[in-house]
Amino acid sequence: MTYDHILVRYAELSLKGKNRSQFEKRLQHNVRTALKTSFPEVKVKRSFGRMFVQLNGHDEQGVSKVLKGLFGIHSISPALKLENDIDLIREGAVYAIKDALPAEKGTFKVTSKRIDKTFPVRSQKLNRELGAEVLKNTKEIQVDVHNPNVELRVEVRQDGTYLTCRTEYGPGGLPTGTGGKVMLMLSGGIDSPVAGYQMFKRGVEMEAIHFHSPPFTNERALQKVKDLTKVLSRYAGTEIRLHVVPFTEAQKQIHDAVPGEYEMTIMRRVMLRIAEKVAGKRDALALVNGESLGQVASQTLDSMHTINEVTNMPILRPLVAMDKQEVIEIAQKIDTYELSILPYEDCCTIFLPPQTKTKPNRNKANRFESSLDLDAIVKEAAEGTYEQKLSSAEELDKEFEDLL
Repeated sequence: MTYDHILVRYAELSLKGKNRSQFEKRLQHNVRTALKTSFPEVKVKRSFGRMFVQLNGHDEQGVSKVLKGLFGIHSISPALKLENDIDLIREGAVYAIKDALPAEKGTFKVTSKRIDKTFPVRSQKLNRELGAEVLKNTKEIQVDVHNPNVELRVEVRQDGTYLTCRTEYGPGGLPTGTGGKVMLMLSGGIDSPVAGYQMFKRGVEMEAIHFHSPPFTNERALQKVKDLTKVLSRYAGTEIRLHVVPFTEAQKQIHDAVPGEYEMTIMRRVMLRIAEKVAGKRDALALVNGESLGQVASQTLDSMHTINEVTNMPILRPLVAMDKQEVIEIAQKIDTYELSILPYEDCCTIFLPPQTKTKPNRNKANRFESSLDLDAIVKEAAEGTYEQKLSSAEELDKEFEDLL
């Protein structure tokens, strides 16, 4: 006897009412997509409030590792599927408990659900029978119905009985692809990849945009961003399209024409104009960035108010109320931190003036921009933008290995 299924429990999908089926279908699609390359024989089917992954000989731990990274999944459990036969269910109960408590020490409880009402043994009686069978076939395992080490869950359904004993947790949230498309402004620092990860939790489809300023920023800085995109694609469940904007000429013109304390403000306003144009071409409905309120001069409320003036597109800031340590902890959890701290500068750090205005005025920003041919700057940068599809299936840059 061995585990032949994985039971998938949903996160917020159970709250979706009449739209629930659409969310479940999307999660089923995402699970199939994530598993098909490495585990081609698995089958995925839905039942009310549940999803079952039939392993068909594939490694349970390998499949579980993939599932634990998919948004929309609350928890997973390896499961035995047996015929609705009381003797087989007894045998399965002993197997599951011994698997969860291999030293045969600890406590357990049994929780049964008789969804198939034609099954002759009622739930409470089934709990007692299976508990007695486990006690009879183990050494130092005891029953504890209040605070057990493991809980044996038994679901008697029309198509068979499912037994689970171990539970691991997924990231929760909504299935990727159910929340519309957004464009992530990916700088290469610590914050923006975490912002992208947080937005995946809300079910969005995501593309990324990066502003590259050679020769002031070198190819290693760009490669870092590409590798961050590959890591993020692990949580998307599919490849991510990265748009690389040639920003050198725009940045030089801003540096030459704008007073130093307003240079960052104007640069961010120009970036938003370009990002909005690229996002529009890709049917994205919002921009996402890694700003946290008050973290740096360009992220004060006054700065956001002045910078936001140039676009009507929603700007989503999932990190806006988080402190740096919280962001770092998430970056470490999702494996972007070590890449983000590699010593390659992005375009926001070059030409950085000694002092940046923390309370920039919209009227002054507009006056300083009047000396720039903004339409030409934005058009040239947007038309020069190129894109690349990146996937977690691709290896990270080998030249980084000595630095990580």
